Amino acid sequence: MSSRTLPLLFINLGGEMLYILDQRLRAQNIPADKAKKVMNDIITTMFNKKFLEELFKPQELYSKKALRTVFDRLAHASIMRLNQASMDKLYDLMTMAFKYQVLLCLRPKDILLVSFNHMDAIKDFVKDTPSILSLVDETYRQLIEMYTSLSHGEFQLIRQTLLIFFQDMHIRVSIFLKDKVQNSNGRFVLPTSGPVPHGTQVPGLIRMFSCTGEEVTRLQFNNGGNYTAGLREGSFEMFGDRVTKLGTNMYSVSRPVETHMSGTSKSSAQHTKVNTAPNPLAKEELNLLAKLMGGLEVQKTGNADSGFRVNLFATDEEEEEALITRPDELSYGVINIQATKDHQANAELAKIMGEFTESGHQSPSASSKGDDLLAMMDGL
Repeated sequence: MSSRTLPLLFINLGGEMLYILDQRLRAQNIPADKAKKVMNDIITTMFNKKFLEELFKPQELYSKKALRTVFDRLAHASIMRLNQASMDKLYDLMTMAFKYQVLLCLRPKDILLVSFNHMDAIKDFVKDTPSILSLVDETYRQLIEMYTSLSHGEFQLIRQTLLIFFQDMHIRVSIFLKDKVQNSNGRFVLPTSGPVPHGTQVPGLIRMFSCTGEEVTRLQFNNGGNYTAGLREGSFEMFGDRVTKLGTNMYSVSRPVETHMSGTSKSSAQHTKVNTAPNPLAKEELNLLAKLMGGLEVQKTGNADSGFRVNLFATDEEEEEALITRPDELSYGVINIQATKDHQANAELAKIMGEFTESGHQSPSASSKGDDLLAMMDGL
């Protein structure tokens, strides 16, 4: 498992969330000023300086439930509201889109180019707001500093960590099904044609050399696909052509997007139900995470006219039906978390973290992570 995966996971999922919300805000004819406020508020929250400082520290991935909680808070960081079914669908679309992008990367390092495509789009959303733009630019610099010098092996480890995180997610998405890149069981169809990775050759030739280094024999074989020469390498700078289209907005052409649970996912949910005994520390873990996020308070709408609800389904009836039919195990039970400065609550959380450390089940790195969280909580 790579300890440098979390920032890439967060930024790419966040980018996909913004693509989807932008499309839905347009589809529902939300006034331009309100739509812009929603996008600006979410991006400001997403690139909160304290949160990103902690995010970029080497650490293990958060649990699926904890990460879902982060994005639930993020989606409600402005005047927009989502019902549970729409939030479930939003998260399904985000995760499946990025999973597909990771699978399609020709080489592990291309995950960074996908991240830069998301960052480029986010920057375009706030191009007229200098204060938010500076937050995005600072994140670019952190990405470049942390990732551009990593070896191919380290990027391979990041890719494997991401695929392990996504491996049990098989949500069917209408766009993918219509484009025939996803099967009815929710698994993706990977191509056996197209350009090979940058810096490699089209397969089909075996060359044999003598002990002196001279080529003595060439054998050709059928590679089973229709491969072409690799494309030029994309830019890993703050500005430049990324070459790959992975990570760009697939909702730029308006078309309805539906999600469906596959039989495999339903079955796996039933099997995992046996192991859903409540973890007494789970709620506190999420509360710590919320505190880490500092100012990520759900905004209170001043009056009935200032806030609005966004529906990711075609009709309210479809949204209600989706909420009823979705298996409970797959509808993330987001815990109501409070990011307050209550000293008694902080003391209680500190006590729990101390007991958790003393139990001997926490690694030194995880323990220090808890200390960092508590220190940040005290400073809020």
